[in-house]
Amino acid sequence: MKKPQSLQSSKETLAVRAEMIKRTQNAFYKPLNLVDPVLEPRRNSPSKSRRTPLILGGLAIYCVACYGTYVYSSSSTESTTKEKLEVPEDVSDRYNQTAQTFDHEVNTTEKLMGLGWLRRSLTRQALGHVLEVSVGTGRNTRYYDVKKCRSITMVDQSAQMVEVARQKFVGMYALLLERFLTQSAHNPIPRPAPTGFDTVLQTMGLCSTPDAASLLKHLGQLANPTGRILLLEHGRSHYAWLNRILDDHAAAHADKHGCWWNKDIQKLVDDSGLEVVEIKRYHFGTTWWVELRPRQE
Repeated sequence: MKKPQSLQSSKETLAVRAEMIKRTQNAFYKPLNLVDPVLEPRRNSPSKSRRTPLILGGLAIYCVACYGTYVYSSSSTESTTKEKLEVPEDVSDRYNQTAQTFDHEVNTTEKLMGLGWLRRSLTRQALGHVLEVSVGTGRNTRYYDVKKCRSITMVDQSAQMVEVARQKFVGMYALLLERFLTQSAHNPIPRPAPTGFDTVLQTMGLCSTPDAASLLKHLGQLANPTGRILLLEHGRSHYAWLNRILDDHAAAHADKHGCWWNKDIQKLVDDSGLEVVEIKRYHFGTTWWVELRPRQE
């Protein structure tokens, strides 16, 4: 028995529509990916592994460029040697003339060399009764953790420098017990406690101090038996070629800036008789981080 033509036509129409719907679904919907790409193990990208040494190399070149710029800018106008200039060992009086402009003159150089970070790391260790010698314009002032300090005594030979430091300090820490002394650190310094200071701090001071080994010995006497002497200094390098540059321009640099930048810090430490806790060096060995303490008998 033949099916009616109209019924057969209707079935064919339905089949065509079903095929069209199926094709439409295939076009707009894709099968679900049940694997979470975040959970799949990551493969090392060759390009990333190649970038690492390039980044490290770039940083090294940047550091070399910064230090080279510092040495060049400091020595480009200082080509006269010590024999020609007859510069005295004590050049601390130069700071009287530069006190008001000193911070502005050294800000850029210290930022390029990362000295602010070194100053902060050193100064944050000060605690108890603190003595800071060669305080200059108080460039370490903002780094003190005053909650750990019972008192702070600041000493410098330049009255002009001490006044700049005092203004900074009082503006930041008005309630802390502090003293500002205009004198040589070689001279007697009143102790806030019978046993002495808990922390003695000096940054960039040995370069402008005559008889620096004797000064270090005196600082050891001012510290209490368990006290710490913390130094951040600049001096001779690891490298002979750089030492020759420092030596060639040392006298002119000292005459202009009040700093003998070629002192042998290691020898000064050895001659002081103090016990070495730690020495770290930066910038081709010319920047010295030194921690000392009174030698225990």
